[in-house]
Amino acid sequence: MKKTICLILAALLVLSCTGCKRWENPDLLPDQVVIQLPEQTEDTTVRNPLTGEPMANPDRVNYRPIASMLNNIHLAMPQHGVSDADIIFEYNVEGGITRMVGFFQDVSGVGTIGSTRSARPYFVETVLGMEAIYVHAGGSTEAMQMIRKLKMDDIDEGDFACFWRDKERRKTMAWEHTLMTSGEKLEAYLTEHNWQREHSEDFSYPFTYVEDGTPYSDTNATDISVRFSSYKTGTFKYDPETKLYMIGQYKKPYIDGNTNEQVGVTNLLILRTSVRNSGDSSGHMIIDVQGSGTGTYICGGKATEITWHKETMEDPFTYTLPDGTHFSLGIGKSYVCVVGTNAKVTIS
Repeated sequence: MKKTICLILAALLVLSCTGCKRWENPDLLPDQVVIQLPEQTEDTTVRNPLTGEPMANPDRVNYRPIASMLNNIHLAMPQHGVSDADIIFEYNVEGGITRMVGFFQDVSGVGTIGSTRSARPYFVETVLGMEAIYVHAGGSTEAMQMIRKLKMDDIDEGDFACFWRDKERRKTMAWEHTLMTSGEKLEAYLTEHNWQREHSEDFSYPFTYVEDGTPYSDTNATDISVRFSSYKTGTFKYDPETKLYMIGQYKKPYIDGNTNEQVGVTNLLILRTSVRNSGDSSGHMIIDVQGSGTGTYICGGKATEITWHKETMEDPFTYTLPDGTHFSLGIGKSYVCVVGTNAKVTIS
């Protein structure tokens, strides 16, 4: 009876060890087996804190990212370097036009970036929350005052070693749409001036990543339209083969001028907040990016409602489900649309 019980227990143990190897030993009795458990291995891959992807240069995992302003006027297309950006934030600026800031954890392998345009206060606050080094071409009076008061590490258009005017763009575009930089020039400048490259000791990103970031939701999200203004509507179409949202604007694919290919991202976040005209002569916008608000997270063909948080100017954006539960993004690049509370967003 005891032998029968042992046989049953041994068999159950074998079946419960999924992936275990059962090794027979001829020196043992027929009812005896040796079970070898699988070796426990740890993932030692160094991953980009902005995407969760493996890093080509692991020593840069704790580097402060480069945050470069990107011109988005229709006549200034294409942008360059955007497919290499780990995260892109898009905001209204004035006259209905939008502008982006692209974050690059490791800019060393990025080619041309631009065209570079001026700063606004809400971009400054977004960059500050990531402890990033800010690349811009001047800025509004308020934005420049903030940069100086906060003593931000910034690279302005006056740092001539980092920029050039693109002669080919100059043939068809206005002067302000021709200012370009590159990963190589930025790296050389930062090295020469011995800038602090690593994050402060108490800084940590609030993002976590999983292989499949598809939210648990019944809301299908394969075609998304985000209206910033009568001038700009962004579109995002899900490709189930690549699991990327392919971006469009101005009724055309959103193309990276470096690759001549359409840009796609894994994660799309739509954040709603107060967006209003300042009333100044330039029509600058006031956009609230501190506090919290509602939003939508889209990944893997599904969408779910979220809440965004940014408690102070120095904090990064964080995202939770409405009940306060934290969730993980999908491994890959992200695109963040910051729009007014009443902006038209279509998800289907």
